[in-house]
Amino acid sequence: MPRRKLRVKAADSARINTELTELRTRLEIHTEWPEAVLAEAEEAAERPRMPEHDATDLPLFTVDPPGSRDLDQAMHLARRPGGGYRVHYAIADVAAFVRPGGAIDTEARRRVETLYFPDHRVPLHPTRISEDAASLLPGEPRPALLWQLDLDADGALVLADLRRALVRSHLRLDYAAVQRAVDLGADEQPALLAVVGRLREQQERERGGISLPVPEQEVEETLHGYVLGYRAPSPVDGWNAQISLLTGMAAAELMLDAGIGLLRTLPAAPAPAYERLRRIAAALDVDWPQALPYPELIRSLDPEAPLDAAFLNACTGLLRGAGYHAFDESRGLPAPADPGHAAIAAPYAHCTAPLRRLGDRFAQEVCAAVAAGAEVPDWAREALPGVPALMAGGDRRAAEVERACVDLVEAELLAGREGEEFRAVVIDVDERRPGSGTVQLREPAVRARCDGAAAGGPGLPLGRVIDVRLTTADPATRTVRFATA
Repeated sequence: MPRRKLRVKAADSARINTELTELRTRLEIHTEWPEAVLAEAEEAAERPRMPEHDATDLPLFTVDPPGSRDLDQAMHLARRPGGGYRVHYAIADVAAFVRPGGAIDTEARRRVETLYFPDHRVPLHPTRISEDAASLLPGEPRPALLWQLDLDADGALVLADLRRALVRSHLRLDYAAVQRAVDLGADEQPALLAVVGRLREQQERERGGISLPVPEQEVEETLHGYVLGYRAPSPVDGWNAQISLLTGMAAAELMLDAGIGLLRTLPAAPAPAYERLRRIAAALDVDWPQALPYPELIRSLDPEAPLDAAFLNACTGLLRGAGYHAFDESRGLPAPADPGHAAIAAPYAHCTAPLRRLGDRFAQEVCAAVAAGAEVPDWAREALPGVPALMAGGDRRAAEVERACVDLVEAELLAGREGEEFRAVVIDVDERRPGSGTVQLREPAVRARCDGAAAGGPGLPLGRVIDVRLTTADPATRTVRFATA
């Protein structure tokens, strides 16, 4: 993802790295690999299952952050004769390297997903596979699941096909390089990604789907130590995400038609949740006409504006409750009554990041079998019912790791500055205790609890810029607290 950084005082790397090591120990996160896993990974890397179809002449390219080596996806875009577009989307075929029931499979089911610490990445699969033999690195032939997705002139999907194929990425790009190429009009592929991405965004609008443009906190290690910044999505982020969403939606429909699969679901928010948002909008002077649909309101907001940012933060509550649903109707495991994902406004499946997310391998295998008119392999079919629970646990652990790392760096950045005052935006207010809530500092990029007025006094002014005083910055407990100044 592209990054927009605010440079502030850096926190000492050596001290934080020691604390991060202790954090991994407390969370029982294993960074070492059993010898049996490493041995199996080496053997698999030398002798993967190779597909019969050769598509290495297809000039695929990847879009990833600079320095990334675990490359799950590569794409090629073209205009179709007579109108419309054709998207080829290759996804790393992890199943070509993982023996069902073997050492790698067992370890992956324990790890569930790749975990990201500021100083260390704890991968789902050994790096011999995830960053080498299975990764879609440029110039290297790789086994992949190759989707062909045909779109009409408006960007609507008219045909989806999937097959195992040998592919070769011809070009490796990062987000900034794609944006430069689009701005200069110098390369057809980035230009087509912009065209197709915008068409798919319009399709999303017409479905009633929504993506919240909320800047995220991000920790980065520099030569001077760790810094915190806010990461905001760029247009390239959105276009690239639309290709992945398109594939996940096609996969979901394929599995639903076959009566077996693994969906990523999100129920629609209840009416009281929208009523609460309308009250918050009114308090923040966010103009929300009764006739304006919620997704269109979100698209009209500016995440850089304090009042809009506070409202967008409140909107994240509607996205809670996402989960996985496995179904196999031939074995009495039904599909959900409502298979849709409320934010996407369509059925959807996670299937494009198998190097980093366990469930994607199972969804991929179901799709590949269905597309080939074959039976879903027993190893995938038998594992499906247990995958949602595994993924739920993995998601919780990943969220815990992310929050703990940010909390630690926040506390280290501010340690010793107790009593100082900062400008902050009130982005959330505790409804039970209006005098308390969450504030967001612009510099350094910190979000933390703020205890404001005493009981019976005025509440925190949601969405307003206020002065706050740092009362606590404790790295040992990863705690930062403010009070109104």
